[in-house]
Amino acid sequence: MRLCSIASGSSGNCIYVGTDNTHVIIDAGISGKRIEEGLNRIGLKTDELDALLITHEHSDHIASVGVLARKYGIPMYATRGTIEGIMNQKYLGKIDESLFNVIAADNDFDIKDICVKPIEVSHDANEPVAYRLESGKSAVGVCTDLGTYTDRIIEGFSGLDALFLEANHDVNMLQVGKYPYVLKQRILSDRGHLSNENCGRLLCRLLHDDMKSIMLGHLSAENNLAELAYEAVRLEIMMDDCKYEPSDFEIRVAKRSEVSAPITVVA
Repeated sequence: MRLCSIASGSSGNCIYVGTDNTHVIIDAGISGKRIEEGLNRIGLKTDELDALLITHEHSDHIASVGVLARKYGIPMYATRGTIEGIMNQKYLGKIDESLFNVIAADNDFDIKDICVKPIEVSHDANEPVAYRLESGKSAVGVCTDLGTYTDRIIEGFSGLDALFLEANHDVNMLQVGKYPYVLKQRILSDRGHLSNENCGRLLCRLLHDDMKSIMLGHLSAENNLAELAYEAVRLEIMMDDCKYEPSDFEIRVAKRSEVSAPITVVA
């Protein structure tokens, strides 16, 4: 399996996961042109996509859903609440509802040789989910836009080969920054976003001997820096009583507007 960030951050998100036979993207929060360019960078075209998995209906995750639906007719998978949220967004234009496949947390489904496992997350959206994707003996996870983590999330993302995990903000930068008080409280709430420190603490619960790679993503443009996220997560691993050191794993940070080098995992 391959995992690649085409774009990740508060301004737009799109993550590719695929095998030799199956190609999906998770979210389409950037322009269709940028998605095409990103896919081209890893040797693919948009019309080769088998599915679009949608986490929730916020604009930085669905901005080009309408364009992709009209131009390519890509099958889309989302929870009922997310679909309702998308259909209420007039700026997306006309979308053929028959392209939507209704999914639900904890109900697995297959897209060719990939088994997709939606996992409920805590975020201020209609019915948001994260995704675990398995093919053969390989498993990767994409988990962003959650204000807190639960035992259910820890169980759902256990035993992964690679993980794309939100490290949204540095708490101090957020608290002293220019955001309105109400928005700061929303981000810091259990239905907001994971801080760098909480990202590291969740990661400590998910590390295991066969974990190969971690990519930190969905960094805030206003309230985080790649270096802060990276060092904060490493520090949490060092301070935790788990048996691992940060150097035991590849840890990298996805850039907001650049395609990452793909992570390749082989069972």
